[in-house]
Amino acid sequence: MLRPGRSPAGVVVALTASVVLSSAAVMTVGLMMGSPVGRVPYRRLVNGAGAWSWSDPATVAVAFLLIVVGLLLLGLAAVPGRTRLVPLESGDPLTVMGLTRSGLRRTLRQAAESVNEVGRARVRLTSQDVEVTVFTDADRTGPLLRRVGAAVGDRLAGLGAMCGGEVVVRLRRRG
Repeated sequence: MLRPGRSPAGVVVALTASVVLSSAAVMTVGLMMGSPVGRVPYRRLVNGAGAWSWSDPATVAVAFLLIVVGLLLLGLAAVPGRTRLVPLESGDPLTVMGLTRSGLRRTLRQAAESVNEVGRARVRLTSQDVEVTVFTDADRTGPLLRRVGAAVGDRLAGLGAMCGGEVVVRLRRRG
């Protein structure tokens, strides 16, 4: 349910299809009524396009360009984007919940900053782990890093966030 959409490829295909089909409908109705819409010389365009042959370099170049664009769109549709939501555990199998990545980062940053002697913290979510960088002036950093790791781990467990494997805490000195 929380998989990312393939919106870039879908938007390009939908926009192209709507423009081409709309203009084809307008041209067809205009030619059938005997009064073409606008000042576009439709008959000259049709006659010009009919004069092209498959061996013309321009025809080959346009065909090659369309093949490349089609393959690019297939590649965009096949490769998933990054998920927008981090799934949260739920007791009900029919309920799906998620938290935005920025919301989860903000929540974990607040949990890390709630620990005494932490000036500020920065959180980065990767596919393997949660990286917390702590900025402090404390002299004894070992216990501080353990407390920050425990606070962030407890918040993750409390939320039921199903993200990365472990919490990695890094220290940066201020000053």
